[in-house]
Amino acid sequence: MKPGKRGVTRIAHALGYSLQGLGAAWKFEAAFRQEVIMAFVLVPSAFLLATNHIELVLLISSVFWVLIAELINSAVEAVVDRTGSEIHELSGRAKDIASAVVLLSLILLTVIWGIIAWNRFA
Repeated sequence: MKPGKRGVTRIAHALGYSLQGLGAAWKFEAAFRQEVIMAFVLVPSAFLLATNHIELVLLISSVFWVLIAELINSAVEAVVDRTGSEIHELSGRAKDIASAVVLLSLILLTVIWGIIAWNRFA
C-alpha cells in the first residue's frame, strides 16, 4: 500500500478533488456548462415523461452519461494541450476520439428520449 491519506481522510480529500474538477469543467468548458443547463431541464422533465421506474432510470442516466462523456473529453483535451502545442497525429486522434464519446452519448440520449417519448405520446 502506498503511503498517504487513508480511511475517511482519503475519501474527504478525493471528494474535494472531484469537486475541484467539476468546478474547473464549469469554469473552463462552455460545452459542459451547456450540458449542465440541459440537465437541469431534462432531469425534471424525465419525471414527467417516464411512465415507470425503468424509463426514469434510462432517461436520467442518459443525461448523466453526456456529462460524464464531456468530463472525459475535457480531461483528454487538457492533457493533450498540456503535453505540447505542436500538431501531432496522435494528439489529434486522442482529441477526436474523446469528442466522439460525447457525440455517441448525445446520440444515445436522443434515441432513449425519442423512444420513450414516442411510446408515451404516439
